[in-house]
Amino acid sequence: MQLSEKDFRAVAEKTLRAIEASLENAFQEQDLDLDTARQGGNVVNIQFEDKSVIVVNTQPPLQESWVAAKEGGFHYRFTGTLDQPKWSDTKTGQDLFADLNRFASKQAGVPIKISLT
Repeated sequence: MQLSEKDFRAVAEKTLRAIEASLENAFQEQDLDLDTARQGGNVVNIQFEDKSVIVVNTQPPLQESWVAAKEGGFHYRFTGTLDQPKWSDTKTGQDLFADLNRFASKQAGVPIKISLT
């Protein structure tokens, strides 16, 4: 589904805010040593206790989100609707949030739940 630039930016912002909120909850509930920082409005850096980082970056011109983690770099295309946002890996079809859960849990050493809700 191709979105208008305005709609893409709204969905991308909703996604980044959900990531930040999920990590803030994990920080408080699990007493995790992690830090999130927003850069330039469309990038979230997640730094873990071991100083490793996951970067989530939205790319409006391509209508994608990119993730860089210890496991590598991944591109996700918006495949949902405005009411039901979904991001799918451009190579594997894997869901962005499922992958982020796996990447963050591995880098934190404990289970972390990141979701849109």
